[in-house]
Amino acid sequence: MKFTFKNKRISGILTVIPKNELRFEDEAAKFQSTPKQMKRLKAVMGFDKRRVAEAGVCFSDLAVFGLEKLFAEGVLAKADIGAIILVTQSPDYFLPPTSNVVQGRLNLPREVYCLDINNGCAGYIVGLIQAFQLLEHMTDKKVLLIAGEVAGTRRRVKPGDDTNRDLLLWGDAVSISVAENDFGGEGNPIVAGVDMDGTRWDAIVSPKVSFKKLDFGGEYISTAELRSSMNGGEVFKFTQVDVPPAIEKLIADAGKSKDDIDWFLFHQPNKFLVETVAAEMNIPLEKTPSNVVSKYGNASCATIPTNICMNLTPDILQKSFSVCMAGFGTGLTVGAMTMQIGALNFCEFAEY
Repeated sequence: MKFTFKNKRISGILTVIPKNELRFEDEAAKFQSTPKQMKRLKAVMGFDKRRVAEAGVCFSDLAVFGLEKLFAEGVLAKADIGAIILVTQSPDYFLPPTSNVVQGRLNLPREVYCLDINNGCAGYIVGLIQAFQLLEHMTDKKVLLIAGEVAGTRRRVKPGDDTNRDLLLWGDAVSISVAENDFGGEGNPIVAGVDMDGTRWDAIVSPKVSFKKLDFGGEYISTAELRSSMNGGEVFKFTQVDVPPAIEKLIADAGKSKDDIDWFLFHQPNKFLVETVAAEMNIPLEKTPSNVVSKYGNASCATIPTNICMNLTPDILQKSFSVCMAGFGTGLTVGAMTMQIGALNFCEFAEY
């Protein structure tokens, strides 16, 4: 489905990451694989460091911490907020929506519209589409898009469990993006497209567990209960065959060529898949960063805003770029968006 928006912009991005950093070299010792095998995985897939929340820390903790920081710095006011769109697959609870938890913890006005969206790797694009749609009904309010994953307890590696190497790529992060109307941006329309193939829903499946209750004092939990099940071959085929043409179609629908794009900001499940998409699209790697997962891990729908904070700051505070953002994964879903982004009011990291 195609969407076109005018007079909308992202005015700021904050990515909140846990202080707790896990290093590949330390975790690799827990596996039975040879040092040569693990060294190759590090080079190809992008294993190195990742940030994982401590046991008992949940999504709303990072979100509230980040928003309180923005309020204290004066770059965002509670009275400016008209809606909260929260995208995650690791909510505090199944009931109530975590967006309501955030609203309540911050004592925001009761008129603030709260909506949770259950989406993963394409969630940042899906969330932006919803935010821009809501702005059609607001003139003087802003929409907060809060996207990411906080499932640190699930992502602990159990010694001797050699089936769990994929956990070494997962990280936790919560991004906060401020979307608002921009009535001077008529000449820079935003074009987005989303394709969802529900016939392959079972390619990536996660158990139904309430992450808020996963506080076991740091104890390891049964992999069978918590680990996502992924059909790696099907996901790779999807990434190689379905994702590149969907992004290319979106760029064409926006009336642009790939040469018009300054930055290709893709979801980063791992370094190899990002480079695979870039190769299939014949776009230069220097315009397609793949370094987020090596430093922070794969935090699902937070990887695109993390990409922006990591690779475009400080330039994006001063000037605007033509970007193509794309997320792909759970669903199976691919979502892409072209837009101008910058000069932002803020674009930074915060450690929780």
